[in-house]
Amino acid sequence: MAEASWVPATSRPVIMGSRYMISAGHYLAAWAGAQILEAGGNAVDAGVAAGLCLNVLQTDMCNLGGVAPICIFRAGTGTVETISGLGWWPAATDPEIFRSRYGGRIGSGIHSSVIPAAADAWLTALESYGTISFAAAARAATELAEDGFPMHSVMLQSFEKWPRTREVFARPDGSVPRLGELVRQKELGRTLRLLADAEHGAQTRADGIRAARHRFYSGDIAEAMVKHSDREGGWLTMEDLASFRVEVEASVSVNYCGYDVHACGPWCQGPVVPMTLNILKGYDIGSMAPRSSRLHHIVLEALKAAFADRERYFGDPRYVQVPIDGLLAEDYGAQWRSRIKLSSASPGMPVPGDPWRHSALSPPDGDDWRMPIPAAGSPRPDTTYVCVVDGEGNAFSATPSDGVSPSLHVSELGFSLSERGAQSWLDPDHPSAVGPGRRPRLTPSPGMVTQNGNLVMPFGTPGGDVQPQAMVQFLLNVVNFGMNVQAAMEEPRCATYSFPLSSDPHPYAPGSVNIESRVGPDVIDSLRELGHVIEPWPAWTGTAGSLGAIYVDRASGVLHGAADPRRIAYAIGR
Repeated sequence: MAEASWVPATSRPVIMGSRYMISAGHYLAAWAGAQILEAGGNAVDAGVAAGLCLNVLQTDMCNLGGVAPICIFRAGTGTVETISGLGWWPAATDPEIFRSRYGGRIGSGIHSSVIPAAADAWLTALESYGTISFAAAARAATELAEDGFPMHSVMLQSFEKWPRTREVFARPDGSVPRLGELVRQKELGRTLRLLADAEHGAQTRADGIRAARHRFYSGDIAEAMVKHSDREGGWLTMEDLASFRVEVEASVSVNYCGYDVHACGPWCQGPVVPMTLNILKGYDIGSMAPRSSRLHHIVLEALKAAFADRERYFGDPRYVQVPIDGLLAEDYGAQWRSRIKLSSASPGMPVPGDPWRHSALSPPDGDDWRMPIPAAGSPRPDTTYVCVVDGEGNAFSATPSDGVSPSLHVSELGFSLSERGAQSWLDPDHPSAVGPGRRPRLTPSPGMVTQNGNLVMPFGTPGGDVQPQAMVQFLLNVVNFGMNVQAAMEEPRCATYSFPLSSDPHPYAPGSVNIESRVGPDVIDSLRELGHVIEPWPAWTGTAGSLGAIYVDRASGVLHGAADPRRIAYAIGR
């Protein structure tokens, strides 16, 4: 019997609704955000509520003391704004310690910690764009922390991949909760209640949120963080915390096939997505087969080009000149296309381009940056994602990260200090060098797509350095091949590692490519013939990311939500 035509060609259906939609890295976070929307909250309210739940449900991937970069589309203005959600190195940071004490590595201990930023990102989003109190946004997360949630397979896999994460959850006998057993985090629940209690007596919603921020960054919670850092020999001080604020700024973007693709600035790797698309726009992508070796080769080479420029130019714009206007210029993308060979793969990271000729900025004097050399290393713990669209057309896109870590875990608070400092470089000539007050170059990087000032889609994924690679391939599937969002994220994906990865020790494997084996042996063989060093992934792997997206069909008003089956993500809408 022939298969019925209505049976979807994907592992999950596209979730459709007209009132709201949310896609999150854990199904209970999606449920919590949906409850906020049902009660009349907007996309930012729901996104923050879901993000706080992810800080509980996926503490192996993200936590309240970590990072939370955010993109927000405002329906009333048609603009995309970003919240950095990234801390900077404490004022007392001494890079020499990494050379004298850690053998020239940044490592994973207390000295890799930067100022916790996720809490301020959630609070800033609520204060500036939301409609509810922190207490309301944190209610579901608090209940999940105190009452518990069933241990899930993704967290157990984290314990296997990253034993240090397992230590935080281990019982005295060394065991951890088994699959399906309730995981309770009483201390984290108490911290969330302390923040909610700070709002009591406030005259306005904004005053209450500011009181919660004061408690986290200047009050008893701050004191507990500093005491822990002092015990471990760290650099964090009360002055560091009190002076910290996340930055709110406009997105960066390029136009690709009539769509404006937005990202956070070059303090993170977000611009790699629009930079890659700026190169790809000169090829007739739609004429190629989605699973062809020709398409994969061109995408991989364009990604290598963008990553070469990421390595050469990205850093904290408060401390280094980043020619982002030049990197996103159309003529600059054309220059890269002229360097890409359709007949062979670049054997390693290509020499970065010269965007200064297309920039309003001037290159720095005495620049001693050097091409990287191959290096080995292990991957770091991963991250998660959430996006929301509400009935008014507002959208929220966030990639919270930084899982728990033993030496950074403030046990009485139930969360860990951010170890994002591991995404800095000890080389003082590197644009992302370690230094007091400087931000490391962040991998988490949410995205947004608009058209003529109208919302098209929030989207994003976890996956470390694979994030922009998965996001680019997903967009090609939607824009160039007309796939629905669920089908687009279920297509086989590939990733290049032909550049220094973001986390210390910044491993670099020239020519190396992973690709999900579902693409087929003929494609893999053809890519090898072109010079790519292929190591196939399994047919499906969470290492390839876990996309979330919500597409807005403006003609019908229907929202199309999708969540990647590679992990535990889910979409909910009505």
